[in-house]
Amino acid sequence: MASATELSLVFSSLASLGKHRFLSPATLPERISFKFCHGVSASICKYKSPAFDHSKPSSIRGFRLTKSVELDNFLTSDDEDEMGEGFSEAIEELERMTREPSDILEEMNDRLSARELQLVLVYFSQEGRDSWCALEVFDWLRKENRVDEETMELMVSIMCGWVKKLIQEGHHVGDVIDLLVDMDCVGLRPGFSMTEKVISLYWEMGERERGIMFVEEVLRRGIAYTEDGKEGHKGGPTGYLAWKMMAEGEYRSAVRLVVRLREFGLKPDVYSYLIAMTAVVKELNEFAKALRKLKGFAMARVIAELDFEDVKLIEKYQSDLIADGVRLSKWVIEEGGPSLHGIVHERLLAMYICAGRGIEAERQLWEMKLVGKEADRDLYDIVLAICASQKEASAMARLLAKMEVASSFQKKKSLSWLLRGYIKGGHYNDAVETVMKMLKLGFCPEHLDRVAVLQGLRKRIHQLGNVETYLKFCKCLSDANLIEPCHVYLYMKRYKLWVVKLL
Repeated sequence: MASATELSLVFSSLASLGKHRFLSPATLPERISFKFCHGVSASICKYKSPAFDHSKPSSIRGFRLTKSVELDNFLTSDDEDEMGEGFSEAIEELERMTREPSDILEEMNDRLSARELQLVLVYFSQEGRDSWCALEVFDWLRKENRVDEETMELMVSIMCGWVKKLIQEGHHVGDVIDLLVDMDCVGLRPGFSMTEKVISLYWEMGERERGIMFVEEVLRRGIAYTEDGKEGHKGGPTGYLAWKMMAEGEYRSAVRLVVRLREFGLKPDVYSYLIAMTAVVKELNEFAKALRKLKGFAMARVIAELDFEDVKLIEKYQSDLIADGVRLSKWVIEEGGPSLHGIVHERLLAMYICAGRGIEAERQLWEMKLVGKEADRDLYDIVLAICASQKEASAMARLLAKMEVASSFQKKKSLSWLLRGYIKGGHYNDAVETVMKMLKLGFCPEHLDRVAVLQGLRKRIHQLGNVETYLKFCKCLSDANLIEPCHVYLYMKRYKLWVVKLL
């Protein structure tokens, strides 16, 4: 993914120009919002038809360049020594603006070196100059096939400088987009997405609301964000901004961004829906972690138990997230191709697992299988555990049927997950049966799992007074040499006696 820091790489790459140093990107003229494309010919911007303004005054009237110190910020003394009379004459002619820049450059083509043409670009990109002329010069260079790698890097750095200055000075996002359109008009296509660079600049400058406005305007105008016919960043500007939000843990904001733009009829890229679905999964996962901590604090009596209203709010927040995820999945299926269906069901599966919804998760396993995307075996076990905790008998039967043809190692893993699901749901009779089944098949349950079952059974004795299952389980573990023969002390309430039973 692109970041704004990569802009510095563009500027530093100008060191490849050898001894000629460009110490800073060009700064933006004050009148950029209406100058760009005003003088650019109709052949450049086909959606505009401006006439060249012969009466347009020079931005610095009376300027005469003869090795001027005006370029000190960009040039070395060696550069000035290399500038010939053709360079000075070209600057003066372009400053007068009595003819089309392309006509002037065509006439002086043989008298200007590649280096001098680069310096013309630098000159007119400076603040106070007619910056639209730099675009005209670049467009002419492109048409004459005189844009080499160094010239492209130079013009990209100039454009990046203009964009950055627009954002820093608080210009309307429309001005920034106009600049990107102008860049495309003159055929300036860098090897990265300028749209993503602009989003990064807004984000890193703390202008997040304007960054969102920028994305909205890009979608509203239908600005292209692919380079040379190749697919750009999957998700387009919407997906990239959502990814930036996710990178800082703002998962809910990322989801709301994509949903809101789609509901406004702005048609984000289909991949942005998948990015938003990933944000839903991450938010549900973080929410589940926070909820577990909250319940732990309540059990430790650090905080009060959750009341009915709290539980309702928790359920509503989770349900709203899932509803957003389902809505996004429908948009992907409607607007994307069949190749994305497997990814959609995969995201939905992750959502339902994080939310602890066994039936819905199990359905997504089979949906994935139907579209030819087999889920990982571990995911079947996780869903099995969720269904076991909720005693979803039908779903469990279908999932356990798959286990019958599995290897011994996989069977042990599946039964272990089944056991943990029963423990989590408090179904200790079923947990005891599962342990006994594992021992019968020659599988040894994990020590912590056995301890959890014993603790759960002891807790139930105190609550219900039923000891039969506890005794049965202890006898089973003793026979398997998993515990030492022991005395079990039972308090008989009816007779107020302690009874000792040897296992």
